[in-house]
Amino acid sequence: MLVDLTGKTALVTGSTQGIGSAIAAGLARAGARVAVNGRSQKSVDAAVDRLRGACEGAEFIAAPGDISTDEGAEAVFAAVPRTDVLVNNLGVFGPADALAISDDEWRRYFEVNVLTAVRMIRHYLPGMKERAWGRVQNIASDSALVTPAEMIHYGMSKTALLAVSRGFAKEAAGTGVTVNSVIAGPTHTGGVEDFVYELVDRELPWEEAQREFMAKHRPQSLIQRLIEPEEIAHMVVYLSSPLASATTGGAVRVDGGYVDSIVP
Repeated sequence: MLVDLTGKTALVTGSTQGIGSAIAAGLARAGARVAVNGRSQKSVDAAVDRLRGACEGAEFIAAPGDISTDEGAEAVFAAVPRTDVLVNNLGVFGPADALAISDDEWRRYFEVNVLTAVRMIRHYLPGMKERAWGRVQNIASDSALVTPAEMIHYGMSKTALLAVSRGFAKEAAGTGVTVNSVIAGPTHTGGVEDFVYELVDRELPWEEAQREFMAKHRPQSLIQRLIEPEEIAHMVVYLSSPLASATTGGAVRVDGGYVDSIVP
């Protein structure tokens, strides 16, 4: 299956590391010109340099800006006036005692994990509709469907993101633009390593810590390991391509079989 995104521009939010960086690399290798986003110029420049080294001949654009703020979003819009592929990957997560989560923290999770995606879609979707082609993907989580007791605020935000995706898919109906969610399962990133060590013995070697975490805290996983970021990126690249023209309004799972459901 050949995915060719030559001539397309893609913007991946929160793409200086982890899943976002893997997605940026995957889209670039498929031929897209990729805008890399992060909060600071320094982090974005470092990520662009790293990605250029890993993706020979690929074109990257630096698009720094904290898109949870109006000012940061405007900076990104200036750097990337139009895009053919929008991947809303930015998100925050972390464990918390359900009864101790403050109102401010509930608001922060909603604003960063949900409203940033809405803000980006609201800006870029009209142009996609006018050009009769576009791809929007919101990176959700298994927590959207299987809310973890230690991350209720995070699960709430990702569930909301599924509704955002379905609603905007209806807004784009019949225009040649698709909007989908990608439900990522437990994935191996630096942030997740920190999260794992908050729940298991910090003295354990990583492979042992991962096994204990999966056995105790994510036993539903059918692959019984953390997913690698590149595995999420493969699905995103496919959904970004002309090959996925009939897939829209969906919640597509790359969860290692974590969600115990026959249908998405």
